[in-house]
Amino acid sequence: MKTAKIGLMCFFVFMLMACGCEVEPKKPEGKAELSSDVDEAIALFKAKDKSIQKFFDNSYGYAVLPKIFKVALLAGGAYGKGEVYEQGVMIGYCDMKHISGGGSIGGEFYREIIFFREKKDLEKFKGDEFTFSAQAKAVAIVWGAAATTKYKDGVAVFIMTDVGLMADASLSGQKFNFVPKYVLKKVE
Repeated sequence: MKTAKIGLMCFFVFMLMACGCEVEPKKPEGKAELSSDVDEAIALFKAKDKSIQKFFDNSYGYAVLPKIFKVALLAGGAYGKGEVYEQGVMIGYCDMKHISGGGSIGGEFYREIIFFREKKDLEKFKGDEFTFSAQAKAVAIVWGAAATTKYKDGVAVFIMTDVGLMADASLSGQKFNFVPKYVLKKVE
């Protein structure tokens, strides 16, 4: 019982910290680090399954979350942030928050890429707090997995586990926020 209380306290501390995070890194170093992590995540996904290239080539846009931390002890939660691309150009930042109940126990770090089939699918994501439905599932990336994956409701989602153990590919309850990238233009 004491272990459960400690775990639950750690979970709530984690969620308080995650909820206070800014979607867009404020300092140039933070933006550069996130961009580097996104590039690394894309390279790892492509190395693990070359057939994922068709999604990069044919989707209207995509969001890459290179570091998501998920923890659960009775209740669970996850948090991560990333970059959003439209037609191959980075247009902004996103973050994902996920709180769940149930009997899950464990923790993991993972990466996630969400592909948007058409402009309307990306626009929906960029709107107010995009949330996956209860039926949404992610495809764990392994050699050839992307070759048979199809879009569902305009999105295709792939995950790659880094460290940890928690066998759950459900996306239900993931909530996303989007912040556009602002480009300052020189006034002449």
